[in-house]
Amino acid sequence: MVSVMLQGTGSDVGKSVLVAGLCRALANRGLRVLPFKPQNMSNNAAVTVDGGEIGRAQALQAMACRAQAHTDMNPVLLKPQADRTAQLVVQGKVRGTLGSANFLEGRRPLLPEVLESHARLCARAEIVLVEGAGSPAEINLRAGDIANMGFARAANVPVVLVGDIDRGGVIAAIAGTRAVINPEDAAMIRGFIINKFRGDPALFADGYRAIERLTDWPGLGVVPWLPAVARLPSEDAVILERGLSVASGRCLVACPILPRISNFDDLDPLRQEPDVDVAMVPPGMPIPREVDLIVLPGSKATLADLAFLRAQGWDIDVIAHHRAGGVILGICGGYQMLGRRIADPTGIEGENGAAEGLALLDVETTLTSRKALMPVSGAAMGGTFDGYEMHMGVTAGPDCYRPFAVLDDGRRDGAMSADRRVFGTYCHGLLSAPGFRGQLLALLKAGSDGVDHTHRIDTALDELADALERHLDIPALLNIAGYRP
Repeated sequence: MVSVMLQGTGSDVGKSVLVAGLCRALANRGLRVLPFKPQNMSNNAAVTVDGGEIGRAQALQAMACRAQAHTDMNPVLLKPQADRTAQLVVQGKVRGTLGSANFLEGRRPLLPEVLESHARLCARAEIVLVEGAGSPAEINLRAGDIANMGFARAANVPVVLVGDIDRGGVIAAIAGTRAVINPEDAAMIRGFIINKFRGDPALFADGYRAIERLTDWPGLGVVPWLPAVARLPSEDAVILERGLSVASGRCLVACPILPRISNFDDLDPLRQEPDVDVAMVPPGMPIPREVDLIVLPGSKATLADLAFLRAQGWDIDVIAHHRAGGVILGICGGYQMLGRRIADPTGIEGENGAAEGLALLDVETTLTSRKALMPVSGAAMGGTFDGYEMHMGVTAGPDCYRPFAVLDDGRRDGAMSADRRVFGTYCHGLLSAPGFRGQLLALLKAGSDGVDHTHRIDTALDELADALERHLDIPALLNIAGYRP
């Protein structure tokens, strides 16, 4: 098995982006490369070619490899539903929930399936690039670990450690990781990478040598801050927690940040439009009155997020926006919230119960155990799109007779209000298509750049790969992986 694993000194150090960039760089060299992440925790997920779901970061990495996303690329996916529980997805299929009481022990039995998925990928590729989760320095989580050193040692995969210099303290972060992990784990690490450097790398030469001296690990390069990363989908909700500022623009789109927001990268194509500002509204702040479009996003816990939306007073803002003639789009869980009622009779999201929706669409939703996971394509508002469905629940009612979209397989999707200013859909990813996005922005009296968002991402991956070719010792990385041309 030819494979190498990138682990980090902490979360959000850039592991996902580096793996994606390296996947594209190696693919551009003509190698058959595939991505792998043993365990991911994210509510941003993607539908795979074999009818399952994986973390969206691994879907992006598959795209970087010019390969189709497959469930083996992320065999364990944890999707947080509440503060102490997460839905467990194994090799693409839902397998119950993990809570704080059984989280550590619940992972251990999954290692054989993780190793199986990795072995199948290695059989298909010349090299597999593996991404860790969190940090191996979280030694309190070492027992039963399948995400970092537990996997690396079980699969005998060498490790390269990534440190984020932008957050400060990178020397201590890398040397400190060496100090706290056990010697057997430390022996798996064969080098380090410094990521997100701003300025002249020569200024860090002494620090670079200090890390090599303190750890006995060779450095593989210093990666600068890369503007192309801003055009890639975000891996998880960490970016939302920072708060996002917006400049003044001709068209303002607002999206409330719900606690269990999912697949919020649906909004990325709007964020890239030159005539559009996207405001992610944090808790404690009202939805701006001057907004042109409110998007209610997907949710991993629709009833809980609906209650949170009301507690923040955002329901009042949404209804006032509609009364003032504004436009509202609900995607997946947001679509369900726009209806008259949501019922969870069997406790799909936790405790069973029901709640009144915002009643802006004359539909009702019943949550069921069957999960819709499929790619879709169709037309809406006069524009075509490709996307995917990923939801639990059945929605029906009079407004469904005015469907939001007609799918190519003949099905009707979503609903539309009688005044044609409130739209609901189960289709994720439709904003990537320039045809549909242009029609939506025309309704808001805004222009569109007409760029296919998928092409924009593909171009960013090539730019990222070119930068990594310049700043990393890729031959040394291939040698660590055991690749012999």
